[in-house]
Amino acid sequence: MGNPNNTALSTSKQSKPENTTHLGVAAGDILSMMDRYQFSDEMRTIIKQEGLLPAGVLSRLQVNYPQHSGLMEDKPFLFEVGSHYAGLSGFRKVCEILKNNGIELTKIKERELYIKVYRFLATSHSLNIINWDNYETDSVYQLVLPQPGMIDPVATQAYVDAKTKVEQDEIVAEYSEKTNPHDGNQQLNKPWFENDKGEVEFLDGSQHKYPQCQLVFDTSTQNCFSFCTYCFRHAQVRGDEDMFLQKDITQLHNYLKKHKEVTDILITGGDAGFMPANRFEQYITPIIEDPELTHIRTIRLGSRALTFQPEMILTQKFDKMLELYDLLYKNGIQMAWMAHFSTPRELLNPRTIAAIRRLKAHGVIVRSQSPIMNHISLFTDKNGKVDIDKSAQNWIDLANILAMLGLGFHSMYAARPTGEHHYFAAPMADIERVFSKIYNSLASINRPSRHISMTISAGKIAILGTSIINGEKCFALQFTEARNMEWMNRVFHAKYDEQKNKIDFLLPFDTEKYFFEDELKEIEANLTKALQERLA
Repeated sequence: MGNPNNTALSTSKQSKPENTTHLGVAAGDILSMMDRYQFSDEMRTIIKQEGLLPAGVLSRLQVNYPQHSGLMEDKPFLFEVGSHYAGLSGFRKVCEILKNNGIELTKIKERELYIKVYRFLATSHSLNIINWDNYETDSVYQLVLPQPGMIDPVATQAYVDAKTKVEQDEIVAEYSEKTNPHDGNQQLNKPWFENDKGEVEFLDGSQHKYPQCQLVFDTSTQNCFSFCTYCFRHAQVRGDEDMFLQKDITQLHNYLKKHKEVTDILITGGDAGFMPANRFEQYITPIIEDPELTHIRTIRLGSRALTFQPEMILTQKFDKMLELYDLLYKNGIQMAWMAHFSTPRELLNPRTIAAIRRLKAHGVIVRSQSPIMNHISLFTDKNGKVDIDKSAQNWIDLANILAMLGLGFHSMYAARPTGEHHYFAAPMADIERVFSKIYNSLASINRPSRHISMTISAGKIAILGTSIINGEKCFALQFTEARNMEWMNRVFHAKYDEQKNKIDFLLPFDTEKYFFEDELKEIEANLTKALQERLA
């Protein structure tokens, strides 16, 4: 017999239907959303069975942030759902579709130069969340579509004036050599070890710069769903000869057994969302079962799939990956999905919301870390000056939306000196003002976990704010990660400057050089020497 109390509880629930009069999004609205986003029958079944789009969540998001939301929009999409656009042919197809819908992009040759130097990749989802009624100022449009002004004007003009394809190709090749894909001396981060035979093995697809975290560039993750125009890892996506590429998983495990200081593995790329479940299983099974690997406590996946192709998570094909996430959770290993949200618009659509909720239901901790980039998540006024209030509000709204969806706001960081840094960077003084407004405007639980930082060879340096010393204004700085972790214990100062857009351009405040400079040179020299000796 069934428990009579359960029967009574069931009867009680039936007699008191849930009050939904307060909701701004009704059941019919959710069906309309799924129709507009062309959810497959499979996706609809998963969403219904797992309760991934509750009206209460959607209503609260819509009511609070209608200016960012795509939830209640009803305009037909321009791009066929499920389509991908890659390379010059893909870009030209995008331009053709836009032209057929009354939108004609200008300076096509200049945009195509960017694509030849870097790459172009875009999913229909990323293109469809762009507000095409006001596309020129749309953040996602700037994120995925190459823009005039990104490439250096001298190189651009030379390319435009070139008479032959041979001349164009020479300009592209020459410019590609100047894009600094491995800023911060990343090649010095390549680890090595002596195997049981006494032979030196290099991990060609790994970086180990900071003690606790090992980066892995797996052979399956060197692609992206859409290409970010500011990409910091373009060597990986365009397939440069010196790209990082990890093929041998056992080799990584052997290295980890000798390095007990490592607690976190960060699988990155490209995009870790490309990793097949069977490949991921090869990584995690020894970590779970081998007693020599119990020091590994966190697996991180760096992925923008939630922005560019969230529907992949809403399929039965992804169930195998979810089972592996469950297995990690059951074995006390944190599974962290490191998303990269820069704007509220990326989050406020039914696909991304449902995908996030599905990951979280399987023990995945979703965190967001993103750069603050001019034109995308940092904005200027009509005079070309950084609009502090508008820029900060983008991040304040984003932080609160992350919190409403149960996501962690991990960090913000300034543009790295790679790719088209000039287009995306802003003065550090303005970025500090924006961050201070963000930090002061948020409840403590919703703030980023650390102050905004920039990565250089020495480590990640955070701008804590400004100080007044002997009547002179200066920046207060501190390492959040460093080649020597003891450097993190010290706050130091740099001369205040309204124009510099890189931390390593800032001058020491009251000394000839920074306290870490001599030791950094020694560390880099020793790393270079060790690599050369073992490569010999």
